[in-house]
Amino acid sequence: MEDLFDLSGKIAVVTGASSGLGVEFAKALAARGADIAIVARRMEKLAETQKMIEKMGRKCLALKCDVLKVAEVKKTVATIKKHFGRIDILVNNAGVAKARPSHEHPDEDWHVVVDTNLTSVFYMCREVGKIMIKQNYGKIINLGSIHSHVAMHGLPLTAYCASKGGVLMLTKALASEWAKHHITVNAIAPSYFPSEMTGAVIDTPDFKQVLQAYCPMGRVGNPAELSGALIYFASDASSFTTGQILAIDGGWTTI
Repeated sequence: MEDLFDLSGKIAVVTGASSGLGVEFAKALAARGADIAIVARRMEKLAETQKMIEKMGRKCLALKCDVLKVAEVKKTVATIKKHFGRIDILVNNAGVAKARPSHEHPDEDWHVVVDTNLTSVFYMCREVGKIMIKQNYGKIINLGSIHSHVAMHGLPLTAYCASKGGVLMLTKALASEWAKHHITVNAIAPSYFPSEMTGAVIDTPDFKQVLQAYCPMGRVGNPAELSGALIYFASDASSFTTGQILAIDGGWTTI
């Protein structure tokens, strides 16, 4: 029987792959046979990820790129295309969060969050999309959040919620527009998982009470628990699935 989840011969791009979930995503794709281009600002951290991928027997290209800068995004995508010859999978993982009361929210912080979490996702989708359209094939996976759907009482995340809500609709709009090119565009919506970004929140005593109140499973996620959804959206198993956002949240968005 054909393995619908096999990614052998595919080329995947993962942004924000210098730490946290980005590293796990790159490893999960490599484990299914894909060669990987990893992108982030911290080259020394990317080098660590690159070694992990290469030890798995896969090719890995590490590129320093600030996804907020259009010129760098264009150059990076062109370099990946030249190196591998194609791009089959794009995982838009780069993201930031800043908790600020809305009435005191600095303009600079708003732009950093929205530009990183939403605008840069559009930049990457647009540039990689040009290649996928010519190929007549592509799989794009964006990182949304449970905050694409819900806010959190007691934690002021207006900019983050706005940006992740935007990712939801960007995903749907691109899915509709590019379906004719055999490009699927989907999103994963995690709740709280251990990472550099969430550490300041989930490592506090109060967060245990938050989990009990908001998450039926009563715990944070394990990064490995995102791999199944990632591989599904990256593989031909999802050939008729597009414009969807899958919450991986221990039931958080059920209440």
